[in-house]
Amino acid sequence: MRARPLSLHCSLFVLAALGSLPAHADTLVDNANGYTLNGKGELVQFTTIAFDDKGRIIALGASADVAAKAPNAKRIDMQGRTLLPGLIDAHGHVFGLGQQLTQLDLFHSTSLDGALKSIGDYARANADHAWIRGRGWNQENWKLGRFPTAQELDGVIKDRPVWLERVDGHAGWTNSRGLALAGITKSTPDPVGGKIVRDANGDATGVLVDTAQELLTRVLPQQTEAEGRLMLDRALGELARVGLTSVHDAGVDVAQDRLYRAYADQGKLTTRVYGMIAGTDKDFDQLAANGPVSNYGNGMYALRAVKLYSDGALGSRGAALIKPYSDESHSHGLLFHKTAQMDAMMAKAMRRGYQVNVHAIGDAGNKQILDIYQKELKATNSAAQRHRIEHAQVVLPADIPRFKTLDIIPSMQPTHATSDKNMAETRIGPDRIKGAYAWRSFLHQGSRIACGSDFPVESPNPFFGIHAAVTRQDAQGQPVAGWYPNQAMSLKEAFRCFTLDAAWAGHQEKDLGSLEPGKQADFIVIDQDLFRMPTYDIHKTGVLETWVAGRQVFKK
Repeated sequence: MRARPLSLHCSLFVLAALGSLPAHADTLVDNANGYTLNGKGELVQFTTIAFDDKGRIIALGASADVAAKAPNAKRIDMQGRTLLPGLIDAHGHVFGLGQQLTQLDLFHSTSLDGALKSIGDYARANADHAWIRGRGWNQENWKLGRFPTAQELDGVIKDRPVWLERVDGHAGWTNSRGLALAGITKSTPDPVGGKIVRDANGDATGVLVDTAQELLTRVLPQQTEAEGRLMLDRALGELARVGLTSVHDAGVDVAQDRLYRAYADQGKLTTRVYGMIAGTDKDFDQLAANGPVSNYGNGMYALRAVKLYSDGALGSRGAALIKPYSDESHSHGLLFHKTAQMDAMMAKAMRRGYQVNVHAIGDAGNKQILDIYQKELKATNSAAQRHRIEHAQVVLPADIPRFKTLDIIPSMQPTHATSDKNMAETRIGPDRIKGAYAWRSFLHQGSRIACGSDFPVESPNPFFGIHAAVTRQDAQGQPVAGWYPNQAMSLKEAFRCFTLDAAWAGHQEKDLGSLEPGKQADFIVIDQDLFRMPTYDIHKTGVLETWVAGRQVFKK
C-alpha cells in the first residue's frame, strides 16, 4: 500500500524564537525538503534552517526569512534533499552494541549447524582469545524446539571456554569448559530469578537463563579500558551512521560512566547519551553520590535515571506471566525479585531524585511494577520524575489504563513485535496477545510512547522501527496485512515517538526532539522523502548526513 501525502499544517512555517537568541548564525542550511514537529505536535515543512556557533537554532522556515536573521552565515545547499530532526532511541545498550561489533555475531544465523560453523571459524581465526565470546543466537529462528547444548559447542571448540549471549541478552550458551570454570554441577541450585537449563538426568545442558548467567559471567576476564574504548568507538560510529543523534542507555556502570564523561570532555561523544544507572547497589551509591546529572559536556551526557529488571524475556520463557505459558504449562517465567525487594529498590531511587525505568515484559512483571508505582508515587512525591516501564510488552488489558492514570511512560520497541511474531502467540495464546505490543491501545488513551529498539537485541536503525510501527510487518513485508494491524501507529505518531516523545521521556523536550528556535541543531539528511514514500519501503531509508549540535558527525 502506498503512503498518501500528508496534509501539512502549512507548507512553509517559521517557528517563533524561544527566549533571547544570538543575533547571527554561523551556518545556514538552505534548499532542504525539511520536516519537523512544532510545539503542538503538528507536522510542518521548511526549506531553511540557521544555527549559531554553539549549535543552537536561530531560525527555521522560508529561505528569505531565515537568511534575513542570519546575514553572515556560511551557506550549505541541501539540493532538495530531505532533512529531519535527529532521531532518538529511548532504549538501547551502547556498549552491548559495541560488543556485538567487536565479537562473534550470530544475529543472522538461521540454523544450529550454520551457527556452529561460524563459531568454529571464529575460534580458529582468533586462536589468541582465551574466551570465545559472542551474541545473537535465537533457537526460534533455528526451529529447534529446544535450546542448544554444551555438547554441541564442544564439537567445534572444547579447549577454551565459550560464552554466547542469546539475542535478547536474557540467556547464554556455554560449552563444557565454561560450565566447569563456573563450577556448575548437577547440585548447583537455580538462583532466584534464574534457571539452569537441565536434561532429564538433572545435568546442566549449557544454557543459563536470566540471573543464572551470573554464575558464568563472574568468571569472565575483566574488561579493560582499551576494550571499553573500542566498543564505544564502534557503537558511536554505528549510531551516527543510522541517524541517531541521542540514545537512552539502559544500564550504565561506573566504568562506562567514566568513559562517557571522558568522551564528552574530549569532544568525542558524537551521539548524546541519556544514561540509566544499572541497579541500585554499589554502582548506584557511587554514581548517585552527588545526585542526578542532567547536563554534562554541553548537553552530550546525562545520568538521571535508574534501570531495574522485573522479569526476563519472552523468547527464553523468562518473562513473568500470571498464568502459565501456553506452550509450557509448568512455567510462569521468572520474577527477578519479591515485591518487597523491588519496592525497596524503586523507592530508593525515587527518593534520591532519579527517574525509575523498569524492564517488564510479562503481564505479571508489568502488574508488579504498576502496583509498586501506585504505592510509591504518592509516598515519594516523585511523579514529576516521569517514571517509565521499559518494554511494557505483554500487559493485562485491564492494566493498560493504569499507565495513563499513574502517568507512567510506556517505553516500547516496535521491532520487537515484528521479530517476535513468529513465537509470541505460541508463548501466550490468543487472549493475552490482545494486550501485547499494544501501541494503539496506549496511544488511544493519551499515553506518550517513547520508542526505541533495544539494540543490539534489534538493529539500532530507527527506520526499521518506524517501518514496524506503521506497517506491523517485517522487512520481507510479512504478514501482508500486518501482524495485528489494529495496533499500528500512523506515520506521524511513529515519527513523534522517535523524536518529541522520546525526548520527553528523557526530560529533554526543551532542547531535543524537534527543530525549533532555541533548540539544539540535531538533524539528519536522508535519501528519500519519508512522508511521501510507500510505507512498505520505509525500512530502506538511508542516512546521508548526521549533525549533532550543528556539527556534522557522519557523511555517507
